[in-house]
Amino acid sequence: MSNILDRFKLDGKAAIVTGAARGLGQAMALALAEAGADVLAVDVLDAADTQAQIRKLGRKCETLTANLTAPEAPAQVVAQAVAAFGKVDILVNNAGIIRRADFLDFSEKDWDEVMNLNIKAVFLLSQAAARVMVKHGRGKIISVASMLSFQGGVRVPSYTSSKSAVMGLTRLMACELGPKGINANAIAPGYMATDNTTALRADAARNQAILDRIPAGRWGTPDDLQGTVVFLASAASDYLNGYTIAVDGGWLAR
Repeated sequence: MSNILDRFKLDGKAAIVTGAARGLGQAMALALAEAGADVLAVDVLDAADTQAQIRKLGRKCETLTANLTAPEAPAQVVAQAVAAFGKVDILVNNAGIIRRADFLDFSEKDWDEVMNLNIKAVFLLSQAAARVMVKHGRGKIISVASMLSFQGGVRVPSYTSSKSAVMGLTRLMACELGPKGINANAIAPGYMATDNTTALRADAARNQAILDRIPAGRWGTPDDLQGTVVFLASAASDYLNGYTIAVDGGWLAR
């Protein structure tokens, strides 16, 4: 019988991580590499720093600078991963954006830009990756949801809608792809100290109100997602499918 820790190892696995140049995506890409996976780091920004850190770990890492809302992007991303590693075992849909404005003033442009990246691109890239995964009879699709997959929020109508859709799409993929050996789950980060929350943390009153509600008493950091993403990418989670795991310091428990 193998040691339970062996089931968390990702030796020989090939992963795609979007939004991997910094923040949550970079932390998750590094975690997968530390667990043994080779990584294609995809971002609209230069992911050279992520690549350098992963290669220092002795793993392969290729980068792709791409706008995931471009029509050709999903096929391009998957084709590069297959060219580099011969397969796709893990997809982490992390790339996303947020726009803030009152509901009554929210623009169609801000609606479309958020929805196109946060859910349409997630669907299309997951579809493209799954078409490769089914050939091997296995795969792990991990999408990044949000506290606003569970709650309404304020001043972020397209973000809330897109992240609620991520949860729904994750369930759908589990239902359709589970019989084909593919697990689809999501991670819902709590309030994380990233570029997306700079405005909230700069507002002293709002920052304190948020901290007062988090049982852990602090903002999350990108490193807080590393254990969860490795678990969901590994054989240790083979019977977990269609679920969205909140990594939130206890926020939803309040």
